[in-house]
Amino acid sequence: MMPKYIKRPVVIDALQWTGKNKEEILKFCTDCYLSYSNANLEPELKIQTLEGTMTATVGDYIIMVIKGEFYPCREDIFLETYNKVI
Repeated sequence: MMPKYIKRPVVIDALQWTGKNKEEILKFCTDCYLSYSNANLEPELKIQTLEGTMTATVGDYIIMVIKGEFYPCREDIFLETYNKVI
């Protein structure tokens, strides 16, 4: 029988990218920057990760994981995976 594992509960910091909260995101995410290279001149949020540069789309959550790295996480995945700590 294959052994089973359960993910440990881990508290993370996260902030949702709305497209309008540029200053808040850039203050939170030290590995993020804005790129204006797309055709409609809307800023794209770029995140430097251990796997390379990732692009966050509006609605994504920017999460800081255990060792301080930042990653984008789609809203639906985020809401299924994390509960808000009060």
